[in-house]
Amino acid sequence: MREITYAEAIREAMSEEMRRDENVYLLGEDVGIYGGAFGVSVGMIDEFGEERVRDTPISEAVIAGAAAGSAVTGMRPIAELMFMDFSTIAMDAIVNQAAKMRYMFGGKAQVPFVLRCPAGSGTGAAAQHSQSLEAWFCHIPGLKVVAPSTPYDVKGLLKSSIRDNNPVIFVEQKLLYRTKGEVPEEEYTIPLGVADIKRTGKDVTVVTYGRMLPRVLEAAEEAAKDGIDVEVIDPRTLVPLDIETIKNSVIKTGRLIVVNEAVKRGSYAGEIVSEVVESEAFDYLDSEIIRLSGKNTPIPYNPKLEAYVVPSKEDITEAIYKAMNRK
Repeated sequence: MREITYAEAIREAMSEEMRRDENVYLLGEDVGIYGGAFGVSVGMIDEFGEERVRDTPISEAVIAGAAAGSAVTGMRPIAELMFMDFSTIAMDAIVNQAAKMRYMFGGKAQVPFVLRCPAGSGTGAAAQHSQSLEAWFCHIPGLKVVAPSTPYDVKGLLKSSIRDNNPVIFVEQKLLYRTKGEVPEEEYTIPLGVADIKRTGKDVTVVTYGRMLPRVLEAAEEAAKDGIDVEVIDPRTLVPLDIETIKNSVIKTGRLIVVNEAVKRGSYAGEIVSEVVESEAFDYLDSEIIRLSGKNTPIPYNPKLEAYVVPSKEDITEAIYKAMNRK
């Protein structure tokens, strides 16, 4: 099977859906002529023109407001924010309008709106351009939140998100854009709310998503050298969350580690832990649950400090050994 990058998989998904449905269009800062801040939409304006690949003013409030408004009137916008951090400027349109309109109009209004959000640290972009804010949006009823980790997943999940009749926050960790993976050329979609077991194991369950997945898989291979069999689960969709797959794995292994990049206080890792604690899986636990997240600090500019504040492969390996009561 061919291999393409995470960014190329996003571009393919958007282009295929725009060919499939004339109501789908892309808008955002520099998405047209420039091809997007991270080069994701390069060349799309040549095929679809300025009407369907729309460069917007430097105003996230305008981007989100126009997307939400056009979605209610029958369009299916894909809106790109240059950085997830800038969603703060667009919160009214996202949280008070898009998330609530379908509910407030008794289902008569639909808001098929995808907000693509490049997120996370690792690029040296410092505190105002490196945050992982997915937990904010997971807190809001009416929003779906998707966080793909691989090229295969990002293409299938983006196509499903574009076809969904609800607003979807689509989280793209920036360091994943250049990663490569197998993606079939034939048409496929991945349903929202279905987790994927990236590695099967019997000793400890590790749940993770986004940029942390490759690190968790590396740590799992490291632990395997000492006979520790790690099961790795990628939720892929945070809202709706496939808690059944996670619970079944915990029941099998008796141990749970949740890893994410966002700061620990209030992170979505805590929600996953709570779901397990409140379920029948809690009775099967043989050791304490470990929540491994970013440190409670803004992301530093200094590269060594930036790396220090988010979980490393070594941190994850240490957590696996701790869960197994090994040093």
